[in-house]
Amino acid sequence: MGKTIHEIPPAERPREKLLRKGARALSDQELLAVLLGQGTPGLDVMALAAKLARLIDQKGLDVRAEDLQQFAGVGDAKATLILAAIEFARRRIKPEGSRIETPADLLPHIHQYADRKQEHFLCASINGANEILNIRVVSIGLIDRSPVHPREVFADALADRASAVIVAHNHPSGGLEPSPGDTAVTAQLKAAGAILGIELLDHIIFNRTGY
Repeated sequence: MGKTIHEIPPAERPREKLLRKGARALSDQELLAVLLGQGTPGLDVMALAAKLARLIDQKGLDVRAEDLQQFAGVGDAKATLILAAIEFARRRIKPEGSRIETPADLLPHIHQYADRKQEHFLCASINGANEILNIRVVSIGLIDRSPVHPREVFADALADRASAVIVAHNHPSGGLEPSPGDTAVTAQLKAAGAILGIELLDHIIFNRTGY
């Protein structure tokens, strides 16, 4: 279980940490905590930020106000602030519309998952011009494995009308060697994609230092 805001030393609390080290030094949870400002009587701001971060991971750019407002304490003000921040960043960084020349070009858009303590299995939908349509978390697993099924990978890709996908997952244990399970999942996804007409371009394994 993570620390509450009051258990974090004052200098390391999200707002103070951002001022000292810059926004890049903050985790997704910490960035959301800054946006939220405070939690609710029953939920510390760090706990609320963790719940929202997980939801946004799963929804990607499709997250909507009603998705955020399902959490107690997130009303119109907090929901609109978060959505405005996401849209403001999207217009400048534009993960969707970014052209992929090689599968490794996806890495700058998913590097924030490298330090997650659980394995996150990601899917990037790619259009016919090799541009990113969306990036979503398909599943979150244990320390060393993340169960994934083709239907979960391709459901959103079909909705996006993607022509291809790139899948990726972090290795919390640090190693980059694919496990037998990784190889099996890759083969399964490649076969399923061939049937659906959505090409699997690559399966990337990454950690903090490489891929």
